[in-house]
Amino acid sequence: MSTILEEIKKRILVLDGAMGTMIQRHKLEEEDFRTGWFENHSSPLKGNNDLLSLTRPEIIKDIHRQYFASGADIVETNTFSGTWIAQADYNLENAVHDINYYSAKIAKEVAQEFSELEPEKPRFVAGSIGPTNRTASLSPDVNDPGFRAITFDELVEAYSEQVNALIKGGVDCLLVETVFDTLNAKAALFAIDQVFQKLQVTVPIMVSGTITDASGRTLSGQTTKAFLISLEHMPLLSIGLNCALGAKELRPYLQILNKNSSFNVSAHPNAGLPNEMGEYDQSPSMMADQIKEFLDEGLLNIIGGCCGTTPEHITEIARLVTEYKPRKVGSVA
Repeated sequence: MSTILEEIKKRILVLDGAMGTMIQRHKLEEEDFRTGWFENHSSPLKGNNDLLSLTRPEIIKDIHRQYFASGADIVETNTFSGTWIAQADYNLENAVHDINYYSAKIAKEVAQEFSELEPEKPRFVAGSIGPTNRTASLSPDVNDPGFRAITFDELVEAYSEQVNALIKGGVDCLLVETVFDTLNAKAALFAIDQVFQKLQVTVPIMVSGTITDASGRTLSGQTTKAFLISLEHMPLLSIGLNCALGAKELRPYLQILNKNSSFNVSAHPNAGLPNEMGEYDQSPSMMADQIKEFLDEGLLNIIGGCCGTTPEHITEIARLVTEYKPRKVGSVA
């Protein structure tokens, strides 16, 4: 069976949609986040979605199945908050290895099911590595701009633990995503490199940043081109953008990546911009119409969805990409 490195040369690959949006449909309660693992834990756990890979794995498996059935080539593990930094909010630093290992394992199990059913369309698992809830470049205290809530070394330690467990769980690639601070991403990439050396293995690496508003910059102040330049020393499978913006708003920044990147380019935008209730109203057909403009310009190698997107959105996207060839990848003049 071919690898993701081979498949991405043949066609535009489709990434899955939002995990949180799908979990919300289940209207889960506190006990759902405890069953079989954390019944006696002292802190409230409701909302810690990564735990569901342990306590309600059938829900996470079903979400993966729905996305694969909708046409996704790649699903992300349920590990966006899978570092001790993020899990410290719930006093669950000790659960990090299990969260990542079992999240990878169950996603891979579903991927193998679909790959066996359709060997001509192999399915893959991306280990989701979120940005954590702390930033190495900015102070959380307006009265002390020199203060940092986290150090680079602490980030490397946290990411190393996560990456180690994801690889042992069987992921096909790693996705450092929703990057709002490039220094955090650099820590993640440094950790990945260290784990590769330790385990004597490598898997492809995807990186996806987030443009926070109409300024066209990340939260830590970088333009899209600066973001690319900061990370292009690593041999990446892809670099792209996700979250914060809908497809329409993301387009000019993808054009910058297309013009300047020698890597594959990815995007997984939100289903439009949130309304006053924080919900996403953009329909699958509306989102697909906007993504069609990306494809008409030949901007992409990987496309999926972020906040507010569902299997219905991925169905429309997967149908659309069959009409297009992937963006040509090569050296940039």
